Amino acid sequence: MHPTPIHLATGTLTLRPWSPEDSADLAELYRDGALRRWADAAVHDEASAARWVAAQQRGWETGDRLAFAVEETRVPGSAPRLVGNAVLKYAAGESASAEVGYWTAAHARGRGVAPCALTALTDWAFTAFAREGLTRLELLHQVDNVASCRVAEKAGFALTGILPATPPAFPLDGHVHERHAPTAA
Repeated sequence: MHPTPIHLATGTLTLRPWSPEDSADLAELYRDGALRRWADAAVHDEASAARWVAAQQRGWETGDRLAFAVEETRVPGSAPRLVGNAVLKYAAGESASAEVGYWTAAHARGRGVAPCALTALTDWAFTAFAREGLTRLELLHQVDNVASCRVAEKAGFALTGILPATPPAFPLDGHVHERHAPTAA
């Protein structure tokens, strides 16, 4: 069974499935060099952004990649603004663990958007996939991505190990952060 795309709300943020209407905004966000460095998507124009969005929609259909556009409404009644991405990978498998990932738009960095979105995604994942046995989530990043270590810590993910580099895809060692499902009281 594949999960139905849903919306998650937390504070000023809403996490919702990506839609084709997001392509132009996504292409604009990917003009940021830091985002291109850390994110693995090949987005460089509106056409490639549309292909990326379509791939995220297929992930919902197969259940192996549940990606959420993260929007922020800072002023009540105003239009939401795209500020990032949060994704749950491989939760539909038969493993007790899955992977999470995220990225944040340049204009939203340093304001707590990433930890807030990651916490909302994590809490939802542990609830939505409890019957499937999901008990552990991993967050992976390169060791030189200090900001991701801070985000992981703020979202309750403990640093648990180092992944050795595997060039060319992963030229540097990586950090493994883990968060475990809360135990029933």
